[in-house]
This record gives sequence, structure tokens and C-alpha cells, in this order.
Amino acid sequence: MTIPVYNTSQTGDILYPTRVMLFIALLLMGYTLSRPNSTDDEERDILSLNTAQEWAILPPWQRKASDRAIERYTKSQEKKWRRWNEVMFERSY
Repeated sequence: MTIPVYNTSQTGDILYPTRVMLFIALLLMGYTLSRPNSTDDEERDILSLNTAQEWAILPPWQRKASDRAIERYTKSQEKKWRRWNEVMFERSY
């Protein structure tokens, strides 16, 4: 009685290693593209410095208007999320 030997690698599939390498390459590319870009400390300082300089250049009336706009936006967002929470998590009797 002979025991059949099963070959785990398919010898008829010559492109199998190529498909595996392509799959690994696509997986690595997806991982690399999904990671956030890190910025250097210099770039961060430059960005924050530019923003601070622009804010200092604004006339006082425009600064006040910006502050009011930020407050209104914050209040409207709080109101929106409060309503959303009430709707999503209201008790059903």
C-alpha cells in the first residue's frame, strides 16, 4: 500500500510568488499611505509663528469679530452635538 504524498506548493502555478510579492507590496503601500505625515519641529515653529504674526497684524475690530465668530461657532456646535446625543441615545419605552 502506498501513501499518497500531497505537494503543498502548486507546481503548475509559476506566478504564485509574484502574486504574493504583489500582495505584500500593496499591503505595505496601504500602510505607508495611511500613516499621518510627521512634521519637523522647525516646520511647526514656522507655522505657529506665521499664525501668531498674522493675528497680531489684524486690527482690533477684526480680532473682536473673529473672537465673536469663534464663540458663536462653538455654541452652535455644542447645540448640534447636544441634539444629536439626545436623538441617538433617547430612551425608547
